[in-house]
Amino acid sequence: MRINKEGYRIIAVSGLVCLLIWWLIYHLLTSQLSNSLLWVSAVLLLLFWFFIVAFFREPRRVRIHDEDLVFSPCDGRVVVTEVVRENEYLDDDMMQISIFMSITNVHMNWTPVAGVVEYFKYHPGRFLVAWHPKSSTENERTTTVVRMDTGCKVLFRQIAGLIARRIVSYMKVGDKVEQNSVCGFIKFGSRIDVLVPKDSELLVSIGEAVVGSQTPIARLHKKING
Repeated sequence: MRINKEGYRIIAVSGLVCLLIWWLIYHLLTSQLSNSLLWVSAVLLLLFWFFIVAFFREPRRVRIHDEDLVFSPCDGRVVVTEVVRENEYLDDDMMQISIFMSITNVHMNWTPVAGVVEYFKYHPGRFLVAWHPKSSTENERTTTVVRMDTGCKVLFRQIAGLIARRIVSYMKVGDKVEQNSVCGFIKFGSRIDVLVPKDSELLVSIGEAVVGSQTPIARLHKKING
C-alpha cells in the first residue's frame, strides 16, 4: 500500500504520540492495571495508528481519458444532484453533483476533466457538517474552474467538513491539467461539489457510491469553442 505524501508528517507525529501514551501507561499505571489491560491498551493504540496510516492510502488506478465524460473527483457517495445558480465565477445555472466522503474513504482528489485551470480561489470559512446545504458557500473551501478544449467550463469545489481541517489543492491558474490526474487531498472527511453545464446528461443518482477517477458522473454535450 502506497502512502500519500500529505500523510507523512501526521503519520509520524501520531505514531510518536501513541508511543508516548503507551510509555506513560506502562510506567505510571503498571501497578494499577493488569497485564491483560496493558496489552489491550497497546492493541487499541496500534489500531488507531493503523487507521491513520490507512486514511492516507494512495490507490493505484487506471487513468481514463474521455472528453465527453466528467469523472468523480473523489471516492464517496452522491448526496446532491440539482440545478443551482453559480455566482462566484461562472454566473450561470449549472448542474451540481455533490459527493460526500466519509472518514473511511480514500481522500485523494482527481481532476474530473482535462483542460486549463482558468480560475482558482481559496475561501476561509466555517466547518459545518459536509452534508449541510450551506457548506458549499460557508465552509472553508477551494474553487477551481477548468476550461476544456471544447470551450466547456467545469467547476469543482473541495469543501471542508466538521472533522476536516486541512484542504490541499495543487491547482494554479494557467496550469494545463490531464483528466483524472491528482489535484489535491482533503484530510479527515469532507465533500466535493462538481458543477457542469445544466444540459449535461446526469449519470449518477443520490445515494450512489462512486469511485474517484473511475466513475463517470455526467456526460457533456459537445460545444466547440469557435
